[in-house]
Amino acid sequence: MKMYYDLHIHTALSPCADDEMTPNNIVNMAHLKGLDIIAVTDHNSIKNVEAVSVAAKKQGITVIPGMEVETAEEVHIITLFPSMRSAYSVWQIVDDNMPFIENNPDIFGEQFVLDENDNIIEEESKLLLRATKISVQKLFSLTKSVGGIAIPAHINRRSNSLISNLGFIPPELNVTTVEVSGNICLTDYLSQNPYLRNYNIISNSDAHSLGIISERNKFIDVINNKPQSIIGFFG
Repeated sequence: MKMYYDLHIHTALSPCADDEMTPNNIVNMAHLKGLDIIAVTDHNSIKNVEAVSVAAKKQGITVIPGMEVETAEEVHIITLFPSMRSAYSVWQIVDDNMPFIENNPDIFGEQFVLDENDNIIEEESKLLLRATKISVQKLFSLTKSVGGIAIPAHINRRSNSLISNLGFIPPELNVTTVEVSGNICLTDYLSQNPYLRNYNIISNSDAHSLGIISERNKFIDVINNKPQSIIGFFG
């Protein structure tokens, strides 16, 4: 079955995202755009995933628990999980490896934890937009150990990408899927980087505002809409 997706969406928990990125706003916009699957991938946290999941049930949209983790090498990696339990187990390790630095909302932005009705229930005090002490290799291992998948994010960018920071894709990571930004010409990019044809390539919005959420123009063909099937497709 064809499932239209956007697997890189930030909520108002990410300090760089608009405050309008609430659970219901995200879900309703995804519904208007005809998406079947979305992933919530805030910076180094899963605190808004469950609220989005509850809101999404009203629209029949599948939500994959996720995070965009910044590794010790300052590389951004999308991590997707088959369940909240598996996501939580990895998030605890991520959080423990991110020493406390207080967020300054005037500089970095607010970090709101919301419920399924878009009410603010907490303001995260720890700055999330920063590197953890977890290496890329360790993050891949942790994610795989709970049945998830780690996907190098926006590999075409000149900063915070696996290729820009390390210079190559380490073979020991056993990368199966990479993400490119949604605003590039994939044909041109692959002609310049033909080795990337060896990987599954996905394009997401990396939405920090509602209008940027992907249109209904990218799909995967899976058996069902369960997170396990979707992760298996990319793994």
